[in-house]
Amino acid sequence: MAKVKQLTISLENQPGRLAAVAQALADARVNILAFLASTAGQQGSVQVVVDNIQRARKALEGAKFPFAEGMLEQVELPNKPGALADFAAILAKRGMNIDAACGSAAKGAKKSVLYFATSKRDAQAVADETIGIV
Repeated sequence: MAKVKQLTISLENQPGRLAAVAQALADARVNILAFLASTAGQQGSVQVVVDNIQRARKALEGAKFPFAEGMLEQVELPNKPGALADFAAILAKRGMNIDAACGSAAKGAKKSVLYFATSKRDAQAVADETIGIV
């Protein structure tokens, strides 16, 4: 299991704002590996995991997008029914709550990728326990 940085970008809830963020990152040759967007009223945010955090920071600052930085855990799971259930059960057994998560797998892929934040920082110990399901 790896630790990865996540950027949370604040946006107005209006057409084109996600496109503008994505374009600013694309212009800086930053690839978005995962994202989660949400809105609440007139405000929104997009959380991104990118392939180059330094270039992303610079691009967002240059485009005047306010953002905050945080940490996530990244784990690969088998792309099969029950893999997430098994992993979440291991976290629960250790008293770890999943505070936020997103994940995906391409159709037919052998592995899925899960990005998540937990209530405890000892997720590496969970990684050792998950070897059997990965």
